[in-house]
Amino acid sequence: MAISNIQPLLFGGDINVYSVARAFHEAYGVKSIAFGKFVSFPCAYSDIIDYRPCPDNEDPATFLHNVEQVAAECGDRNVVLVGCGDSYVKLAAHLRSQFPPNVKCNYISGAMMDMLTDKERFYALCDKYGIDHPATFVYEGSMGHDFDLPWEPPYVAKPADGVAYWATGHNELKKVYICSDREELLAALDEVYAAGYPGKMILQEFIPGDDSYMRVLTNYSDTHGKVKLMCLGHVLLEEHSPHGIGNHAVIITEHDRPLCDRIRAMLEDLGYVGFSNFDIKYDRRDGKYKAFEINTRQGRSNYYVTGSGHNIARYLVDDLLEGKDLPLTVVEEETIWRMIPRRLALANTPKSYHARMKKLFRRGTDHHSMEYRPDYTPRRIWRIWKNHIGTYVRFHKYPPKIGD
Repeated sequence: MAISNIQPLLFGGDINVYSVARAFHEAYGVKSIAFGKFVSFPCAYSDIIDYRPCPDNEDPATFLHNVEQVAAECGDRNVVLVGCGDSYVKLAAHLRSQFPPNVKCNYISGAMMDMLTDKERFYALCDKYGIDHPATFVYEGSMGHDFDLPWEPPYVAKPADGVAYWATGHNELKKVYICSDREELLAALDEVYAAGYPGKMILQEFIPGDDSYMRVLTNYSDTHGKVKLMCLGHVLLEEHSPHGIGNHAVIITEHDRPLCDRIRAMLEDLGYVGFSNFDIKYDRRDGKYKAFEINTRQGRSNYYVTGSGHNIARYLVDDLLEGKDLPLTVVEEETIWRMIPRRLALANTPKSYHARMKKLFRRGTDHHSMEYRPDYTPRRIWRIWKNHIGTYVRFHKYPPKIGD
């Protein structure tokens, strides 16, 4: 595919967007157009992104207008659209029939997306396909304090509908509440519904273990519903600040074919297309991997896949524009991805992993999403260093519990 015939169009403004733009730039040397709500790092001030702030980005009419505008600018060029946030992916799924002919994307139907992103319905699917998940209780606001849970604390509480949750506009809400007792759980639920959240909450048992028990699985399914790429990441460290909790900070790729095969069977039976991303935790009590949720997109840490040698932009272009029937690849190569400095990564991960981490550092199989030399300008280098300093501050203020 000629470079001049590809125009990536991305929606969002966070590290997810930058990582996808970097994948396109590495593969094709092309500059992405990205629409974010605000002028913000890491996408603003980048030489590999034509960043266009649009505060009303999540309004369906505005979203469609932006797509049509770029399509008109590109003429005969193929516009490859990638949503980098749940709201944008849902908009693309529901509006794709109205996109101009030169706009290409690979998403499931809006109806399937609504089903999979509803955690209550997702767990029912997991039961159907034999995929383990934590013990779960679906809470509705009308229940008030009149409910009982069949397991002991600590409790985990999170929204069933993440898009509606953040649409409340209350940024003080937590992505996930981990509650040490019932009183703390009731206070968290009261806070969520007082903020105007209209949906259900998912209450779950807390699976013991520190961040290093987490896994992330990223997949690409082609336009025929066949899985072509699976890359399992062993999460060694996550963010623990209130708004960043659960965001990956350090990942080592690893190989577990039986786990991948179970997920692949579900995706292919559903006829799923496009990127999918599963959050999973290993439960040492019974030796099982337990799924928390599916993201119907590539995750914010998606560069761990590209950094492993499997560029996600190439999968999109080979499938959507070239119609290639790609073989299934289940990644086996071991590489390390991080969003924090090496020293901080070593200081906040279990010592049992340090030998592997240092070996990967020495080999050069070590990747940081923002450290991209072709995009190094004086202004951007300063912002990257400022970001690194910010991570030191956050991890000092909100340190992880190692060996929990």
